[in-house]
Amino acid sequence: MIGHTLGGRYELLTRVGGGGMALVYQAKDLLLGRYVAVKVLRQQFMHDEDFVRRFRREAQAAASLSHPNIVSIYDVGQDDDAHYIVMEYVDGPNLNEIIRERAPLQTDEAVRITSQICDALDHAHQNQIIHRDIKPHNILIGKNGRVKVTDFGIARAVTSSTITQTGSVVGSVHYFSPEHAKGVATGEKSDLYSLGIVMYQMLTGRLPFLGESPISVALKHLQEPFEPPREVNPYIPQSVENIILRAMRKNPQERYQSAQEMLADLETCLNPERLNEPPIRFRADADETERTRVMPAIRPDMRTSAPEAEDEEDGAEEAEDEAEEPTRRRWVLPTVFGAIGLILVAALIWAVLALKGQLTPADVQVPTVVGHKLDEARQMLEEAGLKVADPVLEASSDKYGEGIVISQSKQDIKVKEGSLIQLTVSTGPELPNMPDVTGKTYDDAVSQLTALGLAEGSIHKQEAFSDEVAAGVVMQQSLEPNQPFDPAAQEVTLTVSKGRETFAMPSLIGMTLDKAKETIAQYHLKLPDDKIIYEQSFSPADKVFKQFPAEQNESVTAGTEVTIWISSGYPKDTVQKSPEVTVAPAEVGKTSTVRIVYSDASGDNIEWKTVKIKSMTTFQVPVFVTPDKDAQIMVYRDGQLVDILQVPYKDEQASPSSGQPGVGEGGGDGGQPPGGDAGAGGGDAGGAGGGNAQ
Repeated sequence: MIGHTLGGRYELLTRVGGGGMALVYQAKDLLLGRYVAVKVLRQQFMHDEDFVRRFRREAQAAASLSHPNIVSIYDVGQDDDAHYIVMEYVDGPNLNEIIRERAPLQTDEAVRITSQICDALDHAHQNQIIHRDIKPHNILIGKNGRVKVTDFGIARAVTSSTITQTGSVVGSVHYFSPEHAKGVATGEKSDLYSLGIVMYQMLTGRLPFLGESPISVALKHLQEPFEPPREVNPYIPQSVENIILRAMRKNPQERYQSAQEMLADLETCLNPERLNEPPIRFRADADETERTRVMPAIRPDMRTSAPEAEDEEDGAEEAEDEAEEPTRRRWVLPTVFGAIGLILVAALIWAVLALKGQLTPADVQVPTVVGHKLDEARQMLEEAGLKVADPVLEASSDKYGEGIVISQSKQDIKVKEGSLIQLTVSTGPELPNMPDVTGKTYDDAVSQLTALGLAEGSIHKQEAFSDEVAAGVVMQQSLEPNQPFDPAAQEVTLTVSKGRETFAMPSLIGMTLDKAKETIAQYHLKLPDDKIIYEQSFSPADKVFKQFPAEQNESVTAGTEVTIWISSGYPKDTVQKSPEVTVAPAEVGKTSTVRIVYSDASGDNIEWKTVKIKSMTTFQVPVFVTPDKDAQIMVYRDGQLVDILQVPYKDEQASPSSGQPGVGEGGGDGGQPPGGDAGAGGGDAGGAGGGNAQ
């Protein structure tokens, strides 16, 4: 399930643990951006309605607990068939790992850990919640040293439901209380018994009760004493041993009456005045010497004197009668008590054998079926006289292919004929789910996929334009999200947005409004009404004379807003004139380049035309003049200024500023050149105007 997002919120990152009931994953809360632990119910329990109902009810009850030494429950939910609990994530080992690495622990460290567990139990008990499964595996130690107790309330669901599914009591029998082993109701003191065993294990590095089978261990909880912790580890203070001995009393009435009482004892047990206090004594131990015992019969030679009789015969008869009576009493009572004792011993032996299942079934060797297909394994076990427990469990495996047995509950040992063997079958390698990377940048998508084991060479990129998705963001992916995929064998193609497509801005200058609108729509541009501006100009009326974006072929995208300026006519008092300008080539018959530039009311140094001529040529140059601005026409031939023609606003002749040879003189509005015939010129270029430009 790694890579799967539960409830659209909790993205499973990595598996961090698991047991017979559920698997635990580290996950990311996408809504709050924090890491959490998610416990997901195993597949074989998903359809057991009674189990699921208890599972959810107990988890919701545990969620009501709020204590610094209790793992917080954040959420309980269901995603399709998956039932899950979202909890606080504790970054650190559990107590079982610490015991395996460092036991026996220092006394002060063990007392500190036990005190925090006891404080957590006190809070839970006050809220009417019994843990029922206190063991080192359920105690987490954060990197800051804070103790966190987890799995509150889950034990009740386990012990009441899974016993019918597996055929055996689920849980850690090494930490059972006697009343738990009997199957009677358990309460607060049962948790304290289990806590005493945890404390014993921390300080000695061993468990108080061990056996060949869970039943034998349970019987020891009920009947046998354990080795005192100071005999295993003499460095344990007497005051600390007293706490363990009291917590582990078989009679619940002789234990601490509450977690609060045990916590108060823990808080003072390391005080100097208590370290060497006397060993604790219990009433049951004191009464042991007062129990009724079978005493030996009194022998005749133990008598100290004999009565003297006056009549020796009468005395002899009385002595004989008195001797017969003790003899009868001497053998009757021992015989009766012996018979009763033999009956009780036989009954006890029979009960123990019956509990252990040793009465009738024969011992058979459990064959190893790991590595075989399920059908083959079932046949091998049945031929050996054993049965396969239902349901068969499933788990992922990188070592065995799908349908192959990867583990069995008993292996290479002898068990009773007809025993159940729990098998676990491989579902193949645990494949991650393909994440949904659409909406992420390409670099972020690649980082997420490579973190799942996908090689960068298996990630292909293709680009496409998009009006909705920003450039550089993944729009599509070739593999369906939230579906298992094999990073070692599959490839994925990511379609990445190039942003909006760009194109050259069209020129709208000289167009009417309707034509400009048509062109703008054709290019999918926008022209809001407030972007149509009418102004006086020297351009033709009702034609576009300016636009923004202004540069022709400037890159724009669809949807860009355009502004246009439309001429509403010439400015007031503007007069347009077209004076004639006559120009001759520098040498008749040879080509000269003529360039005409003018300045008028519409602007300065406006390029009008550049042409090549071989003969005298006349041009009409349109200019605008106003009362405030006259026009001036400048003529360049082969790069040299050869004439400047002034065009005044008032209706009078335009006069040239110079009379270069070969340059004709023209008047404003068709006026004749002063001082000579029209078109007169110097040298061989003389002649009438109107020659053709080459």
